Amino acid sequence: MNVLINLFLFIATFFVMEFMAWFSHKYVMHGFLWTLHKDHHQPEKGWFERNDTFFIFYAVISTGLVMSYFEGLFQYGLSIGLGILAYGIAYFMVHDVFIHQRLKWFKKTDNIYFRAIRKAHKVHHKHLGKEDGECFGMLLVPFKFFKEAAKAKQ
Repeated sequence: MNVLINLFLFIATFFVMEFMAWFSHKYVMHGFLWTLHKDHHQPEKGWFERNDTFFIFYAVISTGLVMSYFEGLFQYGLSIGLGILAYGIAYFMVHDVFIHQRLKWFKKTDNIYFRAIRKAHKVHHKHLGKEDGECFGMLLVPFKFFKEAAKAKQ
């Protein structure tokens, strides 16, 4: 039973992180910490972006939860911490590797899901300022982009 609870918490945490990514992107990155996110919308020279520092926030939370489990302080810390880590890996792979091609691991794809994600992100990046943004999520995007991707594939 405990294994099922931990598995549920891991999966639930992964999906809750999509909401957290949307929320922090819309209200924190495009809000009071725009100074750290601005270079992602208005690229500057160099490989590192100030925007890259946002991963530290969730990495500290994830690490703290895993440590709390191993210290015997929180029995669900491991499953929740690993759920945050798994989302972070997925986010990195989709956002930094697939969409922005910061590492040249993947080429173009005809997969409708990935085409929809890429289109939604392009729509998000058409706004260079912090106002008037749209499509703040990463793995869940509006259905209209799936329809556009399917239509473009025909």
